[in-house]
Amino acid sequence: MRPQLSRLDRLARRLAGRAPTVASDTGLIESAVALVFAPGPESLLLIRRARREGDPWSGQMGLPGGRRGGDDPDLLATAIRETGEEVGLDLSAASLLGPFDDLVPGTPLLPRIMVRPFVFRLDRPRALRPNHEVDAADWITLDELFAPGVFGTYEVTGRGLRLTRPGYRVSHGIVWGMTERILTPLLRLSDPSDIDN
Repeated sequence: MRPQLSRLDRLARRLAGRAPTVASDTGLIESAVALVFAPGPESLLLIRRARREGDPWSGQMGLPGGRRGGDDPDLLATAIRETGEEVGLDLSAASLLGPFDDLVPGTPLLPRIMVRPFVFRLDRPRALRPNHEVDAADWITLDELFAPGVFGTYEVTGRGLRLTRPGYRVSHGIVWGMTERILTPLLRLSDPSDIDN
């Protein structure tokens, strides 16, 4: 009997065997986020954005990242730069597991933006130093994200509207919106209840 793979090993294997979906609309603003995982215990880095006037994601739970800068040669460089700026985490020692599916907002209320997620793995959780754009940053264990009752439908506020959306209730708030739309299919790839190792 084969030993069961860890969630992170399963995620790495499945990402290596799939081609990400790439947005075809060239008129979108390019941006990137980093999904940074680490073992001991298996965890994911999540942030809560600072409240800022004019920011459509103000105060929300999310992933480090942002718009592609003029000096960024590609979106991978954007994800690495933004993670360093926002939480003081140098991803040069991280393993890049690969890009995940491009995502665009599901509502016309948000900017015409395309988000490309990049998945990284560190050897262990590292210290975080949030900058002025981030109210909180923490390593959330995958056990917590997979725990019964954490994923559900919640009332949230976005752009002044009360909404009912799927999400994850974690210690710093509710992960919903575009971050939930990235996280849910990605976590499915690491699901230990899946029968194929």
